Amino acid sequence: MTHSQPPYGGQPDPNVTPWSGPPAPPAQPGGYPAYGQPPPQFATPVPPPQKSNRGLVIGLSVGAAVVVLLALCGTGIGFLLVNDDDEDPKPIASASTPANPTDGPQPSTDPSAEPQPSQSQEQPNNNNGVTARYSSELSAVCDGGQILNAAPYNGPSGAKAYAFSNSPDRPSSWSSKSVSSNKPYYAKSADFQTVSVVGCLKVVAGSEGAPKECNYKDSAGKTVAVSYISSRYTLTFYAAKTGEKIGDGGTVSAPANRCPSFISYNKTTMKSYAAPDSGSIEAALDKFLS
Repeated sequence: MTHSQPPYGGQPDPNVTPWSGPPAPPAQPGGYPAYGQPPPQFATPVPPPQKSNRGLVIGLSVGAAVVVLLALCGTGIGFLLVNDDDEDPKPIASASTPANPTDGPQPSTDPSAEPQPSQSQEQPNNNNGVTARYSSELSAVCDGGQILNAAPYNGPSGAKAYAFSNSPDRPSSWSSKSVSSNKPYYAKSADFQTVSVVGCLKVVAGSEGAPKECNYKDSAGKTVAVSYISSRYTLTFYAAKTGEKIGDGGTVSAPANRCPSFISYNKTTMKSYAAPDSGSIEAALDKFLS
């Protein structure tokens, strides 16, 4: 290819088109910029507008107000109900007898319909009834009491018996008197609930005899003189369960003609009172319970 140029200093030929460079390359497919063109600018995406919680807050506030209002209404209703309960009810008048005598309940003529007192549980007939826990507690009969859990007295045959006595220096204290274990009325201490008879030996006031002097060694080995005194007792038999007197055992002596091997005495008065004779007690029980 040749290019015609105007001579030096001459004018360009009007019939020749001046060279304007190579033709522009065709546009790139897909919208990409042509070679040598600056890349297009991409706009930053605008974030969506934030949702407002104003409506939710308003809704919750309205709901809370409704709940409070309902609670206040409920409290007011409950208060009204409580106030109604506190009011004294108006008395309701009722007739003492039916308007028509034939309409009301008629008294029963059946004797079996009458309430019967319970026979299964015996009630004490005085204020001194006790429930014994030990054999020694049966001595309460001698003070006018009764033993609620003692065996009932149904006669001398097969009856079990205990005996107790007091003393001139301790009239309100009762000690148990032993009897032979081969006697039919004998009862062990553990079998006190089988006892139905209690014999009470009460000292006769002013029956003390002349004291007998007995010498003993005390716990320190010192010799002491004890006045051993005799007396008399009256024996009375009572039903243990009811406290009722059921017989007399006569008079039982408490001899002091011999000094016992062992003795219990009052350290202040140096006196000791003889116990009722065991043989005389057994003889009286034999006679009463035979």
